[in-house]
Amino acid sequence: MLQKGFILVLSCLGVFQALFLCIYLFSLQKGNRLANRLLALVLLGLTIRIGKSIFHNYIALDPRIRNLAIAAILTVGPFLWWYGKALFQKDFSISKKQFIHLIPFAIYVLCSPIIPNQGDVLSSIAYFSVFLHFGVYIFISYRYALQQKNTSNVKLKTWYNRIVIGVSVTWFLYVGIFFGFIPFYILGAISFSFLVYMFSYLLLKRHVFALEKYRSSTIDRDESQKLLSSLKLLFENEEIYLQQTISLQIIAKKLSISPRQLSQVINENEDKNFSEFVNYYRIQKAKKMLVDSSYISEKIATIAYDCGFGNVTSFNLAFKKETKYTPSQYKKQFCLNGCQV
Repeated sequence: MLQKGFILVLSCLGVFQALFLCIYLFSLQKGNRLANRLLALVLLGLTIRIGKSIFHNYIALDPRIRNLAIAAILTVGPFLWWYGKALFQKDFSISKKQFIHLIPFAIYVLCSPIIPNQGDVLSSIAYFSVFLHFGVYIFISYRYALQQKNTSNVKLKTWYNRIVIGVSVTWFLYVGIFFGFIPFYILGAISFSFLVYMFSYLLLKRHVFALEKYRSSTIDRDESQKLLSSLKLLFENEEIYLQQTISLQIIAKKLSISPRQLSQVINENEDKNFSEFVNYYRIQKAKKMLVDSSYISEKIATIAYDCGFGNVTSFNLAFKKETKYTPSQYKKQFCLNGCQV
């Protein structure tokens, strides 16, 4: 009894969290509003289906209500595919012609009073056809994701892949339950709850709408990587990062690109902002100086200024963030063996 109660609470929390995300995405005004709403519709379709599983596991539902909930799955596939298109295609919009993909949903809803749902052969055929339709669109979404090879926004592609994989997990579970490979009917709802909380965490940790920041950029992935190589050569050959006056504008001008494009190149390829990128090179230089015998008598402050930092506090914070040591601790730790790292 206690176990059943726990499962019910866990499943219901997942559904409520999913509904909260749907409302949040629908009401969000910033970023790619079409993509946000399509993602909300993907979640809503799954939530309706999962909600049916929870109630039906504890309460006998009318077959017509069960059919309406099953029909919601017929919207998830098209919306998942369109969500990818909205993420990667700048001028994507849903034309009237594309609504043809929602015809199976409309037919299932209209025929819900007469579609069998009693566990017999006809019921199984109807149910299987819904998940076959869903599986086809998951495949289409996977294929579309693979076609985005040249997108410069690798993080956005990773995010979409995760969404497709998460939806696929739910599909596999329900197909497994249908064929009897998975004996626990409620497992689909439980796994959905975990997936919803995982996506909520990812949204908070690395806000997906920030990943769309450079959606209108003309720089593709190949060009972005070439610019990153040029940037690294500039830093390594000229050691320009040692200058305290270094700025995004100065480096962008040297590379003959805009500051926004330079920011995009660093963000997408290194997962850092400009300051973090510069500090990384400064810290690498400081690490060498701290264990160099010719600098053994130098003060930490002197090394900080020589490496381009404006003050010792910012140097200490940046150094510990990169190495997990303070400069003094690092010097003591790695100077034990003749001051060689």
